[in-house]
Amino acid sequence: MWDRLAGLYLIAILAGFALTLVPASAIITSPVSTVLTLIGGIIIVIFAIAIIHLAFRALFTKHTKS
Repeated sequence: MWDRLAGLYLIAILAGFALTLVPASAIITSPVSTVLTLIGGIIIVIFAIAIIHLAFRALFTKHTKS
């Protein structure tokens, strides 16, 4: 389960990078592009923290066989 969750978080980070690279065009104006860049940066930071949290939980969780 952890690997699926981490994979989902990595995909969210890639989507954040995609949002930061949206160019301004006739449809997407410069202010909208700026907002998308900001949202993409926030998404990258949030999901990077989530992956770090998963790593720490996996590191400090006792793995016992029942």
